Amino acid sequence: MLVGGIEAGGTKFVCAVTDGKNGIQERISMPTETPEQTMPRLFEYFDQFDHLDAIGLASFGPIDVNPKSKTYGSIIDTPKAGWEHYDILGAMKAHYPDTQFAFTTDVNAAAYGELKMGAADGLDSCVYLTVGTGIGGGVVEHSQILQGYSHPEIGHMLIRQQPEDSYEGTCPYHHNCLEGLAAGPAIERRWGKKGHLLPADHQAWQMEADYLAQACVNIALMLSPERIVFGGGVSKQAQLFPMIRESFKRQMAGYVQTPDLDDYIVHVALGDDAGITGVLLLAADQL
Repeated sequence: MLVGGIEAGGTKFVCAVTDGKNGIQERISMPTETPEQTMPRLFEYFDQFDHLDAIGLASFGPIDVNPKSKTYGSIIDTPKAGWEHYDILGAMKAHYPDTQFAFTTDVNAAAYGELKMGAADGLDSCVYLTVGTGIGGGVVEHSQILQGYSHPEIGHMLIRQQPEDSYEGTCPYHHNCLEGLAAGPAIERRWGKKGHLLPADHQAWQMEADYLAQACVNIALMLSPERIVFGGGVSKQAQLFPMIRESFKRQMAGYVQTPDLDDYIVHVALGDDAGITGVLLLAADQL
């Protein structure tokens, strides 16, 4: 068995292959340019292998993951130049007609990777939240990726804004959604500095923790996952986690009994490899 994986991000594409036994055997990274520039380089990489039994494709979104839809396999509305309404899965299938494909979002793949080999290993469910330039979330329930007519857009859940926070939010659609209030650009515009330049005891982090905890409360009440895993650049601020847990406990107010919070709200275990690991596992599942 030889399977390939593609983690198609807004900044870069990560491509890898594995035989399912020896981990990632080959791996490259390329900048995300236009489809006309990026796809030929992607094909050149995978063409060097005689045959791939399956390829997993995990893309930045929003994407159409509904097989019943006429635009299934396409990147839908995105600010990424050249990729709006691009049929990325169709292009892959046309080039590799005899290969099986798995198709999902980049955050769903990361959630799957963390469930199978990372911070949620041994469990049946988890939610993965990436907090960086934007905020996205993937959900795995009963070891299956959760989706309906579309994939979850956890980053755009509406958030109750703190009275002392007058910032209007970065999201052009909702303003006071999780991404609009708590993603990296919101931190920078609210406080005048990028997050990594703010000291660990800056008041920004308590506000950030409260918004992320509010999201965790919503997730826990709606989905009851066995673990919530945070990834992304903002979550690398280690001081956030004790504050998120404390705020979660305060906001939940004892209504629902969750597992021990030190084990319930955790940092990603696979780091930047969560997405590519998950998408390779999803590709292998096709076989």
